Amino acid sequence: MPNIARYSSRISLCIQLLSLFVLGLHGAPGRAQNAVVLVGSGSTVPAPLYNRLAQEYSKRNPDIQMHYLPVGTGEGIKQISHGVGDFAAGEAQLSDKERKDGSLVELPLVLIGIVPIYNLPEINSELRLSGEVLAEIFLGDLKTWNAPQIARLNPDITLPSLPIKVINRPEGKGSNYVFTGFLSKTSSKFRTQVGTSASPKWPVGEPAERSSDMVDKVKSNPGSIGYVEYQYAAKSNVSQAAVLNPSGKFVKVSAESITAACQAAEAPRWNSLTASLSNSPGADSFPITSFSWIYLRTSPSDSARAVALADFLNWMYTGGQQYASQEGYSELPPALLAVVREKLKDLREAPVARKQP
Repeated sequence: MPNIARYSSRISLCIQLLSLFVLGLHGAPGRAQNAVVLVGSGSTVPAPLYNRLAQEYSKRNPDIQMHYLPVGTGEGIKQISHGVGDFAAGEAQLSDKERKDGSLVELPLVLIGIVPIYNLPEINSELRLSGEVLAEIFLGDLKTWNAPQIARLNPDITLPSLPIKVINRPEGKGSNYVFTGFLSKTSSKFRTQVGTSASPKWPVGEPAERSSDMVDKVKSNPGSIGYVEYQYAAKSNVSQAAVLNPSGKFVKVSAESITAACQAAEAPRWNSLTASLSNSPGADSFPITSFSWIYLRTSPSDSARAVALADFLNWMYTGGQQYASQEGYSELPPALLAVVREKLKDLREAPVARKQP
């Protein structure tokens, strides 16, 4: 039954996406004939940001609207690959096959951090966790919170003998890709048994469909642990763990520690736009950091939509960047932002060049 429910939900979301796309092709009712509705879909991680961008952009240009459907990273990539919608968004790197078969390219939009969240009612101090211990928890090898492996990292905390309740994400989620990528880098056992994937086969745990569902489940279940994007954790006032980085320092997630991880991985060349940012060097780097990407087709749709999308993208990477920090995300560093703008310019000029005799 859960699989049937998930399938039905996916069909419903696809119908919404197709309806919005058709609306965008023909213009919104009651608006000018040249009105365009851009449609995006993908991860729930950046959904609050895209909703804010849609709101602010419509004020700037009422003749171009944008709608975003949070269907998951994997589903978003499928839709844009099949020509449905104008863009997709997520945290998983595109495979070579996805780039080739779907004529897709990815560009980073913002920086995000995936933070372990937990519910230990009697613990007021900040919990410390390492990638190796997190791997053991999500593999189901550690059963209680007072396990010696956790206690060694938290000598000043009296941990309860409470059973650990694992909450994870179902298939096709960008936060899965980032989190399992970090665990695979820090635990050979996790890398062998699960690996880096947006659709991992979790050996234990209860799924939470959306990022907001993850927060709700952890907050309502004492003894539980999960993982979620930083801005969801910050806004919900749920307990967040500090995570051990490669420099041997326990770092709490923040806009500064996320940016530090990006700088450590990207500087001084600032051109590895699809590189993993997890477990980056540097004492101040939060180790579960990632880009959130926007996925675009290299072959444009009809000219009116291509012009509208280009205008929206130009705004997103200029004036629209300010809303990233306002919504709890980390903006791209200026040097990296300049590189992305050049990539975007090349992407816009490529179709024109192909049409030349």
